[in-house]
Amino acid sequence: MPRILIIDDEKAIRNTLKDILTYEKFEVDEAADGAEGVKKVETQHYDVVLCDIKMSRMDGMEALSKILAAKPDMPVVMISGHGNIETAVEALKKGAYDYIAKPPDLNRLLVTVRNALDRTSLVTETKTLKKKIFKTRDMVGDSVEMKKIKELIEKVAPTDARVLITGDNGTGKELVARWIHEKSKRGNAALVEVNCAAIPSELIESELFGHEKGSFTSAIKQRIGKFELANDSTLFLDEVGDMSLSAQAKVLRALQENKITRVGGEKDITVNPRVIAATNKDLKKEIEKGAFREDLYHRLSVIVIHVPSLSERKEDIPLIAETFLKEICTDYGMAQKSFTTDALKELQKLPWTGNIRELHNVIERLVILSDKKITDTDVKAHAVAVS
Repeated sequence: MPRILIIDDEKAIRNTLKDILTYEKFEVDEAADGAEGVKKVETQHYDVVLCDIKMSRMDGMEALSKILAAKPDMPVVMISGHGNIETAVEALKKGAYDYIAKPPDLNRLLVTVRNALDRTSLVTETKTLKKKIFKTRDMVGDSVEMKKIKELIEKVAPTDARVLITGDNGTGKELVARWIHEKSKRGNAALVEVNCAAIPSELIESELFGHEKGSFTSAIKQRIGKFELANDSTLFLDEVGDMSLSAQAKVLRALQENKITRVGGEKDITVNPRVIAATNKDLKKEIEKGAFREDLYHRLSVIVIHVPSLSERKEDIPLIAETFLKEICTDYGMAQKSFTTDALKELQKLPWTGNIRELHNVIERLVILSDKKITDTDVKAHAVAVS
């Protein structure tokens, strides 16, 4: 049964609204002023809040701000007997779901409450779907190296410190970046990713900082860059060691001043992304060769997290393999398969130059080509040739 909170300092109004809503099969709670209402919202669950504007102790506008600070998705319907257009507009600008004048029209009130409930359901469903679609894979492994990485993530994530993630291709650097973002204060926003190695050097500045219409031949309209898109979120610069020196200089300025300028533009734009970078290169060697700026390296490497190769943590292979096996069988709609002990030992003997990515591909191949029990013979037949 949907729960509705009525915040009003007039008992007669509260009683009237409660009678109407109770008759319509809603569960109703009351608060005699804004302060009491805010406290109830912070400590209990409600689907909709009806809030008077003119109240003692704390008026409705202040209560609205505090309610939305505690529960950003809460639909709050403002009610006032002293209302005018300006008051209604101000309430809506502050985040109110709707505005109703006193005495409320019964039909209008019920329609507004039901629409607000529909909106609450839609928000909940959307969040659930996003979690299903964008759920970040767990970091699997109990090795000493993995425990250290998990501990670092827990310490670093709540801060805005920049992080440089190093490691070979396929080790899971992007996964580390995603967990840092998800556990951060910015985790509700989307992680903005840029693969610096996949974008031609002549386009990387436009990708990062955006461009103005007409700034170059194919710039047929204005484009917002990743630094702006990641404002108040996290910007993940993958393979940052492949970025051109020209782009590096602009990234350095953005990190130093929190300002960017679009390609072809003159106006400074203030930005506030948290930057996480990753590379499979030894940046200190790149600095010696003149291919990477030392000052940018120091800006990016406030915290350095090295992700070991799979060959450096072979004790994690059975657990990772079992996890992939379960996921792949589920994705393919197959009956769950299993490894023999010898099969897992055989997997641990392989070099895994492609790391986690290669292991996943091999397990997928074994799921497709092997019987219900995956044996060491299957591993030798279907994995060795590609390792």
